[in-house]
Amino acid sequence: MTEQEKYDILHASPFAAELTDAQCRELSKIISVRSLKEDEILIQEGHSDNSLHVVISGMLAVMKDSGGGEVITLHILKSGDLAGALGFIDGMEHSATLSSIGNTELFSLQRDAFESLLATDPVIVYRVMRSIVRAVHGIVRRMNNQYVELTNYINKQHGRY
Repeated sequence: MTEQEKYDILHASPFAAELTDAQCRELSKIISVRSLKEDEILIQEGHSDNSLHVVISGMLAVMKDSGGGEVITLHILKSGDLAGALGFIDGMEHSATLSSIGNTELFSLQRDAFESLLATDPVIVYRVMRSIVRAVHGIVRRMNNQYVELTNYINKQHGRY
């Protein structure tokens, strides 16, 4: 993939919101683009890695083992959504498995390559980290709203339809 194609992909992503064109070009030099086939695992629950992913096209299922051998789908990530953000930041084990739904394309950023920008352009790092925090904040906000809805359903209707 050419540098221009990677720039175009990055420029269309949530990361570009606060980046100048020059900063986008610099960041595009360290991203990689990856394609997944149907049901291909991107992130495995319980494993850790140093990668951050952004869905370009297709979808990822966020799945969790419920304990009894049953796997439930918690959420579907779509174009523009981040995957692996917390593991990218803190290096901890992932709390869910991410698997492709159909053919899925994404770009990835490795923590080591990203941190190398601290010496040459720390503003890029700062602005991308703000984008990550903004995305995670949006997820927490949605989860809080779902929790309130579920609590209201249980308390007001006692779990009845």
